[in-house]
Amino acid sequence: MSRERVVRELLDAHGRTYADEAGIRLKDTPQPLYRLLVLAHLLSARIRGSIALATARALHEAGLRDPRRMAEADWQERVDALGRGGYRRYDERTATQLGDAAELLIERWGGDLRRLRREADGKLSELRRLLQEFPGVGPAGADIFLREAQGVWPEAAPYLDAKALQGAERLKLPKDPERLAELAGSTDPAVFAAALVRAAVDKEVAEDTLRRAG
Repeated sequence: MSRERVVRELLDAHGRTYADEAGIRLKDTPQPLYRLLVLAHLLSARIRGSIALATARALHEAGLRDPRRMAEADWQERVDALGRGGYRRYDERTATQLGDAAELLIERWGGDLRRLRREADGKLSELRRLLQEFPGVGPAGADIFLREAQGVWPEAAPYLDAKALQGAERLKLPKDPERLAELAGSTDPAVFAAALVRAAVDKEVAEDTLRRAG
């Protein structure tokens, strides 16, 4: 079984970013980047990914799609939108964190995550540190954001964190990010990273991929 075949089968069946699944057409512009930050926050909690994705869509449908609107919404409005997405276990705390994070983004970076990127000045470690200043976005949330954003913020690529490397291990692929990037070839690095994460969080994805590649 060739590693190239494993990667091809994985991408054919599971090559979709979480942002895309949440309805975010990711570009290096303020609103999609903000929606990705919210998605990373939601996905980093101990809750099913499908619920986090549904909740990201529910927040968008409620009009809470940019930091100013999120900050201006009252707490109950945020709680209700989270509940419609099924995000009930953490809804009250998350409603507070989303409001506080939106206010921080507006006050410090003018509501534009590209300014945070410029402040990091190409340093990935600084980018990761700054993202964790947002309430509710810890190391896992920063990893999710950078995994998904690396297609539009190329200084982060290849961003293959511990969760993506766990997926690579399940697929019997190298655990070295540079070697993995070579196997992915010209594939969008964010798509490849998301596919590896799907193999990490769902054993059946890995088993099915190996079966078809064999």
